Amino acid sequence: MTDPASPVVLDVWCALQCPDCRTAFNDLDALRARYGDALDVQLRHFPLERHRHALAAAQAYEEAYAQGRGLPYAAAVLARVEELDRLGEPLLVDVARELGLDAEEVDTALIDGRHLLVVDSDQAEGKAIGVTGTPTYLIGGELLDGSKDQRGLRERIAEITDRLLAARV
Repeated sequence: MTDPASPVVLDVWCALQCPDCRTAFNDLDALRARYGDALDVQLRHFPLERHRHALAAAQAYEEAYAQGRGLPYAAAVLARVEELDRLGEPLLVDVARELGLDAEEVDTALIDGRHLLVVDSDQAEGKAIGVTGTPTYLIGGELLDGSKDQRGLRERIAEITDRLLAARV
């Protein structure tokens, strides 16, 4: 039985160089505002090969997360996906600096690959459950693919969240 006090978990497979994931972050902000602590949004990594800096961005996110600023970092990088395409890893370090993170540690993490195992693990789990593109959501055992069309997904996630929360009462 699920603990009624535990939040509903929404896993979101994302590539931090994906314009569709940038759009999805607006939906995630709205869902966080609606549900607060009752919805635990977990960012999962699924760097796509066509986004050549997505793997580095995922590793930089993990370092930002370790420094306590993961979601603000992800939002800031996604807001600049076009720049990331042109500038690459130096932009990831600049974003860290702009957010007041230890930018040198982010740069070092990109060099030493300390977060690569987390990123690889997320991607492997995503592939195992059928993730093929980003953004893709997993909530209540339902996989929702937003990689081709995100219309109606926020509402669908809200319906599932409402159902799961109601079942706990």
